[in-house]
Amino acid sequence: MASKPAHKKLNAGQHSWLNKLIALIVTINFVLVGFNLTYVHLRNFYVDFAPSLVQLYDPIKTIEPHAETQNYLKQVNELEEQVRQDEVLPETVARSLQNVQMLSLQIIEDNPFDMANKSSILEKIKHKMRERTGNASAREAFATFWSQEYLVAAGWEEELTFFDTQIRPLIETNYYRDINQYGQFKDNFWSIDIPFIIFFGLEFLIRTFSLSRRKPELSWLQAILRRWYDLFLLLPFWRWLRIIPVTVRLYQSNLLNLEPVREQINYDFAGNFAEELTEIVGIQAIDQLQNSIRRGELARWLFHPETRRPYVQVNQTNEVKAITTRLINLSVYKVFPKIKPEIEALVHHSLKKTLDQTAAFQQIQNLPGLSHLPAQVSDRLAKTLSETVYSNLVKALEDPIGAELTGALLENFRDALEEELQKPHNVQEIQSWLIDLLEEIKINYVKNIAEADLEETLEEAARLHRSIYPIVRKT
Repeated sequence: MASKPAHKKLNAGQHSWLNKLIALIVTINFVLVGFNLTYVHLRNFYVDFAPSLVQLYDPIKTIEPHAETQNYLKQVNELEEQVRQDEVLPETVARSLQNVQMLSLQIIEDNPFDMANKSSILEKIKHKMRERTGNASAREAFATFWSQEYLVAAGWEEELTFFDTQIRPLIETNYYRDINQYGQFKDNFWSIDIPFIIFFGLEFLIRTFSLSRRKPELSWLQAILRRWYDLFLLLPFWRWLRIIPVTVRLYQSNLLNLEPVREQINYDFAGNFAEELTEIVGIQAIDQLQNSIRRGELARWLFHPETRRPYVQVNQTNEVKAITTRLINLSVYKVFPKIKPEIEALVHHSLKKTLDQTAAFQQIQNLPGLSHLPAQVSDRLAKTLSETVYSNLVKALEDPIGAELTGALLENFRDALEEELQKPHNVQEIQSWLIDLLEEIKINYVKNIAEADLEETLEEAARLHRSIYPIVRKT
């Protein structure tokens, strides 16, 4: 019994190790892809700091020395050798200088740097030569530099050293690259990439087939679609898209922790989406309510529920009537007892004020011993009236006949209110007030909902999600 869980744990460990290994292979392939995509742009750096790497990888990119610039450097090398040999005749040096001058002008005219997108290098060379010779024209600068008069006056050794240190390295960066029949540069990176593609293809077929076998509800095509991101590993073009499966594989194998990034993306997306969605829904709801008020549908909806078409009823209750009945019951049974002293005080004040204005009670107040009688009478009457009114209201609600009369009263009240509301001047004023009120709500609350603790709400949702759902990574 104990060996079965141990066996499952061992298989899980083997799968985890295998997933890590494949993730590393995918990463290595993507590093090679990145190196290949950036090689041409960084080739000058590699020429200076890793010349052996350039010699090794130039054939992969079909890069070879440019014939015109290499011939130019070859002629300069021959000139330098002639200058350093004492037995060489001056006529030979003069012919070599003339040849180098001619090749310099040809380079300026042909711009052999253009194919390698290095025209800026040629401009830099021309600038250095103009600065060195003091000429405004690049052609005159090269002609002057490679003249015997200038080299003798400025010093052969010093000027040739300048050329070898300042100009030659720039010229050596130029190259020729082969072009295919479609006008694109040839690239033999496929010879490095094809073994990886074959490996990824076999691994993809095995993984998706195994997934479809483990989950019978999935067909092989559905399993392939579930691993859609791995298809980028099989494309011989757009190789930069392999960043997607690389990231997923490293995350699934626990070699890369992307939880903070994922949470931040979800947080930003949820925040922006919730803000926009809430504003749109709120504004649309209020706009619809405003339009309904303008069309006079609100009054019909409130007072004639039978006309609500195609309004969906969730029950067979007249909500307006039910709410009114509940409010009356709450007022009689709960609210009235709490405000009974205030009502008695108000009635007592009104009765006392009325009795004080009566001539009979004014005369009674003047009789000895009866000065407090009006106050006592008004107090008793106030209590009697309030208790009688409250008792009658309770009996009316509890008595079937009273309830029926109350219903009739409410119905008549509703009809009378509706009749008054339907009068043009009342309808226009109330509709205008309601529309303005909704517009104020829309401006002051709905459009500013992003400031109403939305950040706090999202943070609370994230904390709740982390506390309920553990982090599960599918491998």
